[in-house]
Amino acid sequence: MDVDRAGLIRRHRQGTYQDWVRLTVADSTNTRADIEDAISSGDHALARRLVRRMWEQDPTAATATTVNAMLKKLPEDPSASSMKIFFLRSFTIEPALGPLEAAAACHGIRAESMVGEFNAHVQEIIDADSRLYSSEPDVIVLAIQSRDLVPGIYLDFADKTAEQIAEIVRDAVGSFRQWLDMVRTRTQAHVIIHNLECPEFPVVSPMDGQDPHGQQAAIRDLNRSLVEIASEYQGVHVLDYDSLVARHGRSRWHDHRKWLTMRMPLAADSLVPLAGEWLRFLVAIAGRSSKCLVCDLDNTMWGGIIGEDGINGIDLGVEYPGAAYQQFQRAVLDLYQQGVIIAICSKNNMDDAMEVIRDHDGMILKEPHFASMRINWQDKVQNLREIAEELNIGIDSLAFIDDNPVEREMVREMLPEVTVIDVDPSDPIGHARAVRENPMFSRVSLSDDDRRRGQMYAEQRQRKDLQTSSSSMEDYYRSLEMVADIGLVDDARLARVAQLTQKTNQLNMTTRRYSEQQIQDFASADDSHVYWINVKDRFGDNGVVGVMILLDRGDTWEFDTFLMSCRVIGRTVETAMLATVVEHARAAGATKLAGSFMPTKKNPPAQAIYESHGFKKISESSEEVRWELDMTTTSIDPPDWITRNTSKGEFLHG
Repeated sequence: MDVDRAGLIRRHRQGTYQDWVRLTVADSTNTRADIEDAISSGDHALARRLVRRMWEQDPTAATATTVNAMLKKLPEDPSASSMKIFFLRSFTIEPALGPLEAAAACHGIRAESMVGEFNAHVQEIIDADSRLYSSEPDVIVLAIQSRDLVPGIYLDFADKTAEQIAEIVRDAVGSFRQWLDMVRTRTQAHVIIHNLECPEFPVVSPMDGQDPHGQQAAIRDLNRSLVEIASEYQGVHVLDYDSLVARHGRSRWHDHRKWLTMRMPLAADSLVPLAGEWLRFLVAIAGRSSKCLVCDLDNTMWGGIIGEDGINGIDLGVEYPGAAYQQFQRAVLDLYQQGVIIAICSKNNMDDAMEVIRDHDGMILKEPHFASMRINWQDKVQNLREIAEELNIGIDSLAFIDDNPVEREMVREMLPEVTVIDVDPSDPIGHARAVRENPMFSRVSLSDDDRRRGQMYAEQRQRKDLQTSSSSMEDYYRSLEMVADIGLVDDARLARVAQLTQKTNQLNMTTRRYSEQQIQDFASADDSHVYWINVKDRFGDNGVVGVMILLDRGDTWEFDTFLMSCRVIGRTVETAMLATVVEHARAAGATKLAGSFMPTKKNPPAQAIYESHGFKKISESSEEVRWELDMTTTSIDPPDWITRNTSKGEFLHG
């Protein structure tokens, strides 16, 4: 196919995209020359999209080299999250860092990798002046091989008694605990620990798998202990390296020749999967995870076209090919159970589609699972915009999956913030894998609120129906019967509070991101207070939806953080939060309450909060607006339609 690529790129920049979409679908290889052309013409947004497309189509170490070279020619992406990662290792990992940095950049993370000295992890952890601490990383990766940490189990198992093996396990567990104690007292960085991999060939094979005291059992016991240890520390996560190796095949994962000659155990084909597993953690830690998966229906959720094949003619059931679509639905339902919102965007007749969703025996996903449905003949770009608006989340919180490559490219072109998931329409078996492997759905913790998120959105639809039928906003507020529990952060809510700081964008005054360890440090300090608010109403429990971090400066209490989840925007919950802080600050002897608004692309809904509650502007710049409330002359009355309680159940009045 002869295509004037340069001409198409020029027309793309002039605002026409139909030809560009056809080009991308017809010729799926975006060449280096295309990217160079976009860079030289100053169309950096297009260049970044082409770079990302290049990586998605061919995620290899060779492609990573090209991607990273192209990215160096571009100015820094202002929307990207910066992250410094320090690797403590007992083997050569450097060849995997190029793929990591390329993949991270294509997921909105500017990763800076630093590598400790070979097999010097213990010295670097112990030495308070080591580069590990002086470089102030955001994330520390501890990648130690089984053969290096427990050679007596991995290499010499046959020579050891059961008592000696048990002692080796105890010593290894003790080492991990000692290392984490030191790391956690010296840095607030997230820590990702590789667990230990089982050998490719157990010493006593095949009997080892039947022996509760065998070689594999010893390593798995150690790994279970490692998970228990990690749970004792804030911001410490375990990467299941053994499972990663097993998924890709133990015999294919390693290159024994490279190990013996260069201390590089990884085969070339293992570099990208390892980088991808690191990326899953980085995406979650950086708060870049997608909040909502938007699914097409025909040939995505089921096989066939419902408008043509009818409910009895589509493929959806326990036999192939219907089983492949059920497997996809199971993968989507698993995401739903982890707090990912599920929505539908399909060009279809509503009645035909709803008949399948409600009545087809093969459907695993049911109507209540979907927080939003756009089943119509409108273009999908507009439908995606409406879904984001309805759910009150950013466009960049959406992930979109569709079997039609033209629809996918249209979304990529018109809504570059949306994560687009590619699937092969001729092979539905890959649909589920595409969802499960996508790092944008990664989580490093899972709260009760996460598990209930789908139910919460179903309850939100009921609230909207009530609002529509109410005669006034006050009537609506009162009919909700809201109860707000407000308290200081504790262990049970620590993860959720940190998660809100990492993910909340719209009603967030300063958009400061904090880890669990940093929240714990605030909570432990004498001069700061970390509040949470949980809101219930007649339709259900919204969970923890607000966070306030106050710095006690004596006469003045100052907001470091003031945020609220989009799910309760517009219900005067922010007034209840501010009124509570005023009461507590006055009781502590403070006379002023101060706060800043730091504008971002996404937080205009927070802009008027302080002014609308009586705060006076005291300074203003392009980066920050400072506000102050004189509590000796101004009060904030709590809404009398919200009942407020402290975490201990003490009535606050209201």
